Amino acid sequence: MTPDAEAVIDIRDLSLTFQTDDGPVYALSHANLQVRKGEFISFIGPSGCGKTTLLRVIADLEKATAGAISVNGLSPEEARLKRQYGYVFQAPALYPWRNVERNVMLPLEVFGLTKEEREARAKTYLAMVNLTGFEKKYPWQLSGGMQQRVSIARALSFDPDLLLMDEPFGALDEIVRDTLNEQLLKLWRETGKTVIFVTHSIPEAVFLSTRIVVMSPRPGRIIDVIDCDLGPDRPLDIRETPAFLRIAHRVREGLRAGHSYEG
Repeated sequence: MTPDAEAVIDIRDLSLTFQTDDGPVYALSHANLQVRKGEFISFIGPSGCGKTTLLRVIADLEKATAGAISVNGLSPEEARLKRQYGYVFQAPALYPWRNVERNVMLPLEVFGLTKEEREARAKTYLAMVNLTGFEKKYPWQLSGGMQQRVSIARALSFDPDLLLMDEPFGALDEIVRDTLNEQLLKLWRETGKTVIFVTHSIPEAVFLSTRIVVMSPRPGRIIDVIDCDLGPDRPLDIRETPAFLRIAHRVREGLRAGHSYEG
C-alpha cells in the first residue's frame, strides 16, 4: 500500500485470544493489513483460521485483545454506531413474515427514515440486485440465491461505506454461485463500495478481488497478500486465462505454505 493511499481499514499487529473453560484459543496472531477505499479484498484460508473472526473484529462484533484497528479513522465501535458498514451473513437471515421489500426496509425503519424514502431505497437496491418485480414475495417463495440477493440489498439500503460479506455464496450450487459472482462484481463497480469478502473458494477469490489475503491455520496469521490485477471487467471465462491461473496458483501455494490446503 502506498503511503498516500487512503486507508479505509488499518489493522496493526492485531491479535485475538478467546478464553474458554479448556484454556485460551488463539484465533488471530499479529495481523497487519491496510485496505484502500474502493478495494475488493477477499480473506481465504482453512476452516477455523480466523477469516470470519477478523471480519467480525472489523464489524465490532468481536474485540481484539492486542494491537490496533481503525475503520475510516474511527474505532470499529464508532464506525458501527455511525452505520459505516453493511454486513451480509452466510445465511440470508430474512424475516419470513416480512416480504422482500419490507425485509430490505428493516434497517431503514430502525434508522427512522420516512416511508417514502424507505420505499425509494428498497426499489433502488432491489433493482441493483435484479429483483425488481419480487418486492411483494416472501422469503419462502424465493430460491437460496435470490434470498441472498435480498440480504445484499438490505445491507446496501442505508448506503454504508463498507460491505462486509461472510461466505455469502458458500451454500449455493456452482451455477448459481457463478451468476451471483458476476452480479456482485457488477454491483461493486456500480457502487464503488469497499468490500471485504470471506471465502473458501480459490476461483471465487481470484475472480472477485483486487487483493487476496491468505491466512494460515489457527492462530490465524496473514501469510500472503496477493494483488489480483485482472481489470474491472471480468467475464467468467477469464478463469481459463494464464493470468487468472497464475494468481490462483500463487493462492494455492500460499495455502500449502500455511499447511492448510486441503485438496
